[in-house]
Amino acid sequence: MARIAVLDDYQNLAKTLADWSAIEKAHDVTVFNQQLVGEDAVTAALSQFDVICVMRERTPFPANQIAKLANLKLIVTAGMRNAAIDIAAAEARGVTVCGTPSPRNSQPTAELALGSMIALARHVPAEAANMTSGGWQSTVGTELAGKTLGIIGLGKLGTAMAGFGGALGMNVIAWSQNLEDAAASAAGAQRVTKNDLFRQADVVTIHTRLSDRTRGLVGASELGLMKPTATLINTSRGPIIDTDALLTALRAKQIAGCALDVFDEEPLPTEHPLRSEPRALLTPHLGYWTHETLTSWYGGMVDAIAAWQDGNPIRMLTT
Repeated sequence: MARIAVLDDYQNLAKTLADWSAIEKAHDVTVFNQQLVGEDAVTAALSQFDVICVMRERTPFPANQIAKLANLKLIVTAGMRNAAIDIAAAEARGVTVCGTPSPRNSQPTAELALGSMIALARHVPAEAANMTSGGWQSTVGTELAGKTLGIIGLGKLGTAMAGFGGALGMNVIAWSQNLEDAAASAAGAQRVTKNDLFRQADVVTIHTRLSDRTRGLVGASELGLMKPTATLINTSRGPIIDTDALLTALRAKQIAGCALDVFDEEPLPTEHPLRSEPRALLTPHLGYWTHETLTSWYGGMVDAIAAWQDGNPIRMLTT
């Protein structure tokens, strides 16, 4: 019998969105609803487990952590990549790492960015709160048609966002380090320089991966180029934006507001200053958090465990 841990299932969804019955007949499955914070907590909680199922980058598994889990034989991650797992260290320890498929529709995060853009333009959070408290109109919204949408990163999600912007009648511009004119044009956007994107855009939305070259990509210099009426949306990864610089810009009214779905630390600490910033629309990392995606991921975890038990691991992630 293998001991299997399913981590970071905050809402108890794992066993309702996938059929674990065959796995549970032969193995012990434990679901963790609270985040394990720090290597000591992870080690204490998981030292006896053979298999660990992880949700995208919520609990990190660097080399030091993997080394402390003597019984660990298999890690299954939601999705087909997870920057929080040291795959080379897992390979060196003989730990198999497998991924899970995503549904065909790969744009739920772009859909959330679209909703956030509209919510900021029409002051939906403030007006909804005003209605709940018994009030009526208190703000004046802004139309998106004719405005400029600046997209950082023009991969699948950025391209989906370009389509949304075009459908709204927005002028779409884009930048990433290796973006070429032809690729931008094919996505319905115009390639511009990074500085020009921040100068021209009425809405800047981030759809690039976190890496050494994108960490801190949006800092005081970039925020200083933005129009005071412009907004910033991040549904990618928190550290792409310098949070301190963003707070300074919001407090100084350098920009009109921001919508953030991702943060440097998640869950976002209760007393974090972003939580009390009136110009910030915050959501708790909902980008990929849809019924369709989670059903695919949890079902994929079950399939991966079964295949590994049969000696034929599937969707292996390697260096």
